[in-house]
Amino acid sequence: MPRYALRIEYDGHPFAGWQRQKDQPSVQGAVEAALRRISPGLEGIAAAGRTDSGVHATGQVAHCDLPRDWSPFRLAEALNYHLKPAPVAITAAARVADDWHARFSATERRYLFRVLCRRAPPVHLAGLVWHLRHPLDADAMRAGAAHLLGHHDFTTFRSTMCQADSPMRTLDALEIEERDAEPGTEFRFHLRARSFLHNQVRSIAGTLERVGTGAWAPDAVAEALAARDRAACGPVAPPQGLYLTGVGYPEDPFAAPGAFTG
Repeated sequence: MPRYALRIEYDGHPFAGWQRQKDQPSVQGAVEAALRRISPGLEGIAAAGRTDSGVHATGQVAHCDLPRDWSPFRLAEALNYHLKPAPVAITAAARVADDWHARFSATERRYLFRVLCRRAPPVHLAGLVWHLRHPLDADAMRAGAAHLLGHHDFTTFRSTMCQADSPMRTLDALEIEERDAEPGTEFRFHLRARSFLHNQVRSIAGTLERVGTGAWAPDAVAEALAARDRAACGPVAPPQGLYLTGVGYPEDPFAAPGAFTG
Protein backbone atom coordinates (compact mmCIF):
# COMPACT_ATOMS: atom_id res chain seq x y z
CA MET A 1 0.00 0.00 0.00
CA PRO A 2 1.43 3.42 -0.91
CA ARG A 3 2.48 5.53 2.07
CA TYR A 4 1.93 9.28 2.17
CA ALA A 5 3.31 12.02 4.41
CA LEU A 6 0.97 14.89 5.30
CA ARG A 7 1.85 18.28 6.74
CA ILE A 8 -1.05 19.52 8.83
CA GLU A 9 -2.06 22.93 10.14
CA TYR A 10 -4.73 23.36 12.80
CA ASP A 11 -6.31 25.63 15.36
CA GLY A 12 -6.32 23.58 18.55
CA HIS A 13 -9.06 25.54 20.30
CA PRO A 14 -12.03 23.23 19.51
CA PHE A 15 -10.09 20.00 20.04
CA ALA A 16 -9.14 17.92 23.07
CA GLY A 17 -5.67 17.57 21.55
CA TRP A 18 -4.13 15.70 18.63
CA GLN A 19 -4.72 12.14 19.82
CA ARG A 20 -7.90 10.31 18.88
CA GLN A 21 -10.34 10.12 21.81
CA LYS A 22 -13.54 8.18 22.26
CA ASP A 23 -15.86 10.93 23.48
CA GLN A 24 -14.13 14.20 22.55
CA PRO A 25 -13.15 15.84 19.25
CA SER A 26 -9.49 15.47 18.26
CA VAL A 27 -7.37 16.59 15.34
CA GLN A 28 -6.38 13.01 14.58
CA GLY A 29 -10.03 12.03 14.54
CA ALA A 30 -10.88 14.84 12.11
CA VAL A 31 -8.09 13.88 9.69
CA GLU A 32 -8.94 10.18 9.90
CA ALA A 33 -12.62 10.92 9.24
CA ALA A 34 -11.63 12.86 6.10
CA LEU A 35 -9.37 10.02 4.98
CA ARG A 36 -12.14 7.48 5.43
CA ARG A 37 -14.30 9.48 3.05
CA ILE A 38 -11.83 8.60 0.30
CA SER A 39 -10.57 5.31 1.75
CA PRO A 40 -13.25 3.61 3.90
CA GLY A 41 -10.94 0.85 5.12
CA LEU A 42 -8.33 3.17 6.63
CA GLU A 43 -7.02 1.81 9.95
CA GLY A 44 -5.46 5.02 11.27
CA ILE A 45 -2.60 7.50 10.97
CA ALA A 46 0.58 8.16 12.94
CA ALA A 47 1.91 11.61 13.78
CA ALA A 48 5.28 13.10 14.65
CA GLY A 49 4.03 14.06 18.08
CA ARG A 50 0.95 14.64 20.21
CA THR A 51 -0.27 18.10 21.09
CA ASP A 52 -2.45 18.86 24.11
CA SER A 53 -5.91 20.37 24.20
CA GLY A 54 -5.86 23.93 22.86
CA VAL A 55 -2.38 23.68 21.31
CA HIS A 56 -2.04 24.71 17.66
CA ALA A 57 0.15 23.55 14.78
CA THR A 58 1.46 24.98 11.55
CA GLY A 59 3.75 22.04 10.81
CA GLN A 60 2.45 18.80 12.32
CA VAL A 61 3.41 15.76 10.20
CA ALA A 62 1.57 12.46 9.91
CA HIS A 63 1.63 9.49 7.58
CA CYS A 64 -1.02 7.14 6.25
CA ASP A 65 -1.19 4.04 4.04
CA LEU A 66 -3.79 4.05 1.27
CA PRO A 67 -4.87 1.16 -0.95
CA ARG A 68 -4.57 3.13 -4.19
CA ASP A 69 -2.17 5.60 -5.73
CA TRP A 70 -2.97 9.28 -5.33
CA SER A 71 -1.13 12.24 -6.71
CA PRO A 72 -0.08 14.31 -3.66
CA PHE A 73 -1.96 17.31 -5.06
CA ARG A 74 -5.24 15.42 -5.46
CA LEU A 75 -4.86 13.79 -2.06
CA ALA A 76 -4.43 17.14 -0.34
CA GLU A 77 -7.31 18.67 -2.28
CA ALA A 78 -9.64 15.79 -1.42
CA LEU A 79 -8.76 15.84 2.26
CA ASN A 80 -9.14 19.60 2.56
CA TYR A 81 -12.58 19.33 0.97
CA HIS A 82 -13.69 16.70 3.47
CA LEU A 83 -12.09 18.46 6.46
CA LYS A 84 -14.37 21.49 6.12
CA PRO A 85 -15.53 23.20 8.29
CA ALA A 86 -13.03 21.96 10.90
CA PRO A 87 -10.10 24.38 11.43
CA VAL A 88 -7.67 21.83 9.98
CA ALA A 89 -5.83 21.91 6.65
CA ILE A 90 -3.38 19.73 4.75
CA THR A 91 -0.67 22.14 3.58
CA ALA A 92 1.62 19.55 1.96
CA ALA A 93 1.53 15.92 0.85
CA ALA A 94 4.17 13.56 -0.50
CA ARG A 95 4.64 9.90 -1.40
CA VAL A 96 7.24 8.36 0.94
CA ALA A 97 9.00 5.03 1.33
CA ASP A 98 7.10 2.17 2.94
CA ASP A 99 9.38 2.24 6.00
CA TRP A 100 9.21 6.04 6.48
CA HIS A 101 7.55 6.96 9.77
CA ALA A 102 6.29 10.42 10.79
CA ARG A 103 7.44 9.89 14.39
CA PHE A 104 10.38 7.50 14.29
CA SER A 105 12.05 9.00 11.19
CA ALA A 106 12.00 12.50 12.70
CA THR A 107 15.25 14.10 13.84
CA GLU A 108 13.89 17.28 15.41
CA ARG A 109 10.73 19.12 16.47
CA ARG A 110 10.26 22.87 16.45
CA TYR A 111 7.87 24.79 18.66
CA LEU A 112 6.78 28.41 18.97
CA PHE A 113 5.26 30.00 22.06
CA ARG A 114 3.62 33.41 21.65
CA VAL A 115 3.09 35.93 24.46
CA LEU A 116 1.25 39.23 23.95
CA CYS A 117 1.92 41.94 26.53
CA ARG A 118 -0.61 44.80 26.63
CA ARG A 119 -3.32 46.10 28.92
CA ALA A 120 -6.24 45.60 26.52
CA PRO A 121 -7.42 42.07 25.85
CA PRO A 122 -6.64 40.68 22.39
CA VAL A 123 -9.49 40.53 19.92
CA HIS A 124 -8.04 39.16 16.69
CA LEU A 125 -5.45 37.08 18.55
CA ALA A 126 -7.82 35.75 21.20
CA GLY A 127 -7.04 32.09 21.80
CA LEU A 128 -3.83 32.34 19.76
CA VAL A 129 -1.49 33.94 22.32
CA TRP A 130 -0.88 34.01 26.05
CA HIS A 131 -2.14 37.45 27.02
CA LEU A 132 -0.31 39.26 29.84
CA ARG A 133 -1.17 42.73 31.10
CA HIS A 134 2.36 43.45 32.35
CA PRO A 135 5.64 44.03 30.43
CA LEU A 136 8.50 41.54 30.23
CA ASP A 137 12.26 42.05 30.14
CA ALA A 138 13.55 40.23 27.05
CA ASP A 139 17.22 40.39 28.06
CA ALA A 140 16.51 38.87 31.47
CA MET A 141 14.51 36.06 29.86
CA ARG A 142 17.32 35.38 27.38
CA ALA A 143 19.79 35.16 30.25
CA GLY A 144 17.51 32.68 32.02
CA ALA A 145 16.93 30.68 28.84
CA ALA A 146 20.68 30.23 28.32
CA HIS A 147 20.79 27.90 31.35
CA LEU A 148 18.44 25.47 29.59
CA LEU A 149 20.41 24.96 26.40
CA GLY A 150 22.19 21.65 25.96
CA HIS A 151 21.74 18.18 27.43
CA HIS A 152 20.05 18.12 30.85
CA ASP A 153 17.75 16.25 33.17
CA PHE A 154 14.50 18.21 32.62
CA THR A 155 12.52 16.60 35.45
CA THR A 156 11.64 20.07 36.77
CA PHE A 157 10.15 21.04 33.42
CA ARG A 158 8.02 18.01 32.63
CA SER A 159 4.53 17.03 33.69
CA THR A 160 4.15 14.50 36.46
CA MET A 161 1.97 12.63 33.94
CA CYS A 162 4.78 12.46 31.36
CA GLN A 163 5.19 8.93 30.01
CA ALA A 164 8.72 9.33 28.62
CA ASP A 165 11.18 6.73 29.88
CA SER A 166 13.83 9.34 30.65
CA PRO A 167 13.81 13.05 31.60
CA MET A 168 17.08 13.56 29.72
CA ARG A 169 16.70 15.83 26.70
CA THR A 170 18.92 18.06 24.58
CA LEU A 171 17.53 21.53 23.91
CA ASP A 172 19.29 22.69 20.75
CA ALA A 173 17.80 26.19 20.51
CA LEU A 174 15.76 28.57 22.62
CA GLU A 175 15.54 32.00 21.00
CA ILE A 176 13.38 34.86 22.25
CA GLU A 177 12.14 37.31 19.63
CA GLU A 178 10.61 40.67 20.60
CA ARG A 179 8.10 42.30 18.23
CA ASP A 180 6.17 45.56 18.27
CA ALA A 181 2.50 44.53 18.37
CA GLU A 182 1.00 48.05 18.05
CA PRO A 183 -0.21 48.35 20.76
CA GLY A 184 1.85 46.26 23.08
CA THR A 185 4.71 43.86 22.55
CA GLU A 186 4.71 40.27 21.39
CA PHE A 187 7.40 37.85 22.55
CA ARG A 188 8.02 34.71 20.51
CA PHE A 189 9.90 31.81 22.07
CA HIS A 190 11.41 29.54 19.39
CA LEU A 191 12.50 26.11 20.65
CA ARG A 192 14.14 23.22 18.82
CA ALA A 193 15.07 19.71 20.01
CA ARG A 194 15.03 16.15 18.79
CA SER A 195 12.12 15.53 21.14
CA PHE A 196 10.34 17.22 24.03
CA LEU A 197 8.82 16.00 27.27
CA HIS A 198 5.15 16.45 28.10
CA ASN A 199 4.51 20.10 29.05
CA GLN A 200 8.22 20.94 28.68
CA VAL A 201 7.72 23.95 26.41
CA ARG A 202 4.85 25.39 28.44
CA SER A 203 6.80 24.86 31.67
CA ILE A 204 9.79 26.69 30.21
CA ALA A 205 7.62 29.55 28.95
CA GLY A 206 5.89 29.96 32.30
CA THR A 207 9.20 29.94 34.17
CA LEU A 208 10.77 32.50 31.85
CA GLU A 209 7.73 34.73 32.31
CA ARG A 210 8.63 34.86 36.01
CA VAL A 211 12.12 35.97 35.03
CA GLY A 212 10.72 38.56 32.63
CA THR A 213 8.65 40.16 35.36
CA GLY A 214 11.60 40.30 37.75
CA ALA A 215 10.02 37.82 40.18
CA TRP A 216 12.89 35.40 39.44
CA ALA A 217 16.53 36.21 38.78
CA PRO A 218 17.88 34.62 35.58
CA ASP A 219 20.16 32.34 37.63
CA ALA A 220 17.09 30.95 39.41
CA VAL A 221 16.34 29.03 36.20
CA ALA A 222 19.59 27.13 36.62
CA GLU A 223 18.70 26.39 40.23
CA ALA A 224 15.27 25.10 39.23
CA LEU A 225 16.81 22.87 36.56
CA ALA A 226 19.38 21.47 38.98
CA ALA A 227 16.66 20.72 41.56
CA ARG A 228 15.18 17.99 39.32
CA ASP A 229 11.93 18.60 41.16
CA ARG A 230 8.63 19.52 39.53
CA ALA A 231 7.81 21.72 42.52
CA ALA A 232 10.76 23.96 41.62
CA CYS A 233 9.23 24.89 38.25
CA GLY A 234 7.48 28.16 37.59
CA PRO A 235 3.82 28.20 36.54
CA VAL A 236 2.89 26.24 33.42
CA ALA A 237 1.90 28.60 30.62
CA PRO A 238 -1.54 28.09 29.04
CA PRO A 239 -1.86 26.02 25.86
CA GLN A 240 -3.23 28.68 23.52
CA GLY A 241 0.18 30.30 22.97
CA LEU A 242 1.84 27.07 21.83
CA TYR A 243 2.38 25.93 18.23
CA LEU A 244 4.11 22.91 16.73
CA THR A 245 5.76 24.66 13.80
CA GLY A 246 7.81 21.96 12.15
CA VAL A 247 9.33 18.50 12.17
CA GLY A 248 12.77 17.77 10.73
CA TYR A 249 13.80 14.65 8.80
CA PRO A 250 17.10 13.52 7.24
CA GLU A 251 15.49 14.39 3.90
CA ASP A 252 12.50 16.71 3.68
CA PRO A 253 9.70 14.61 2.13
CA PHE A 254 7.86 17.72 1.00
CA ALA A 255 10.86 18.94 -1.01
CA ALA A 256 10.99 15.75 -3.10
CA PRO A 257 9.95 15.73 -6.76
CA GLY A 258 6.22 15.20 -7.10
CA ALA A 259 5.37 16.47 -3.62
CA PHE A 260 2.63 19.04 -3.22
CA THR A 261 2.99 22.12 -1.02
CA GLY A 262 0.25 24.67 -0.96
